[in-house]
Amino acid sequence: MIKALIIDDVEKARVALRSDIKSYCPEVDVIGEADGVEIGMRLIKAVSPDVVFLDIKMSDGSGFDLIDKLKKENIINFQVIFTTAYNEFAIKAFKFSAIDYLLKPVDPDDLMQAVKKIRKSESKDQLSENLNLLLENIKGMQTVGKRIALNSIDKVQLVNVSDIIQCESQKNYTIFYLQNHKQILVTKTLKEFEEMLESDGFLRVHHSHLINLKHLKEYIKADGGYAVMSDSSQVPVSVRKREQLLRILGV
Repeated sequence: MIKALIIDDVEKARVALRSDIKSYCPEVDVIGEADGVEIGMRLIKAVSPDVVFLDIKMSDGSGFDLIDKLKKENIINFQVIFTTAYNEFAIKAFKFSAIDYLLKPVDPDDLMQAVKKIRKSESKDQLSENLNLLLENIKGMQTVGKRIALNSIDKVQLVNVSDIIQCESQKNYTIFYLQNHKQILVTKTLKEFEEMLESDGFLRVHHSHLINLKHLKEYIKADGGYAVMSDSSQVPVSVRKREQLLRILGV
């Protein structure tokens, strides 16, 4: 059984989540609940859960405050699934950090998927790194200096967004090409990264290619049109995307 805690200052939310867990995730045993940061911290220390379902906004602080306190005492030895009705920026921060979250009201399918991932959990050190990255992003870092967690087959790598030159689709995987000539094969689709990175200066110029416009050196009109990137790679530009790219370039 997976030992779980629910930390949320709204009783109805705790009752609803406990009921959903009982109905849809029989492998999870909810061994305790707390309604705030301080009580939650004491409960975590007392029972050593495998996973904590953690609300973000509570009356005596936030879920991020709780994580900060636990990190300072080196007590991050459990998985975290945030529960939130937060805004779009916060959701983007979770995605960048490869940390699981559930939107309220919780969808049973999302709950089951999040619980399924617990059994494939990363190491304690990796979880700590991902939580560090989440806290960085939540605190409002801009694109310069922003990092993203890339989940490859054997590990999670944290890279600077500004170092990404382009991303290429490989069916259900994505290849990241970085400034240091490094390549990372990531276990997510290109569409997911398009949604995450489009507001950070990335443009999908082809059904198989997402480029970082900051690394675009030139656009060649010949041979159907292609982009030349800072590493001298040539990326095809589809007819449908050509006009949008030229508008961005001010042509």
